[in-house]
Amino acid sequence: MNIVLADDHTLFRNGLSLLLSQQCEDCTIWEGDSLEAALAQATAHPETDIALLDLHMPGMNGAQGIRRFIETQPSIPLVILTGADEPQKIQEALTAGAAGFIPKSSTPSVMVSAIQLVLSGGTYIPPQLISGVTASFTTAAAHDDKNRGNTTLTERQIQVLRLIAEGKPNKAICRELNIEEGTVKAHIATIFRVLDVNNRTQAATAARNCGLLD
Repeated sequence: MNIVLADDHTLFRNGLSLLLSQQCEDCTIWEGDSLEAALAQATAHPETDIALLDLHMPGMNGAQGIRRFIETQPSIPLVILTGADEPQKIQEALTAGAAGFIPKSSTPSVMVSAIQLVLSGGTYIPPQLISGVTASFTTAAAHDDKNRGNTTLTERQIQVLRLIAEGKPNKAICRELNIEEGTVKAHIATIFRVLDVNNRTQAATAARNCGLLD
């Protein structure tokens, strides 16, 4: 598992990096202390599987930083780390395109489980906060019949989209379609742009609403 981990609190970042390394087999972690550092690490390491970013570190500015990271690295699932666990903050993060929200108070095993869920195509919300979160992924993703005519994806991109909807990570898509990971990431970026979505969960929802998975 290849992870970009960015947090401006060095003690927390180093501790989490150590814990994740102990919890995961073959875990490689590239660290940073700001949004710019996270973007630089993700660019330098295109094999990155997931990014864990602090919501309040330099450069983030909340949802604005989330959107910027996703626009720059659309194929890397983004999970937010924060000491704040208010439902409103979670909703804002998910609406901006984050694929998960992990409180810093979570145990290492919970963090690893959350990461694995996101890598499988899911969205992680702390169980104790689910009832308070009302984020909806369907508003931006839904397309009426008129808009469906503007949804133009190639047959290969439709194949990638179907596998995304099945929860397959990039490496599994590469194996199944016998294509390079860079090609998969390029297809995903196009899918996100065409469907006007920010993450894999939204893409799957939009595809179902558009009838692309029928």
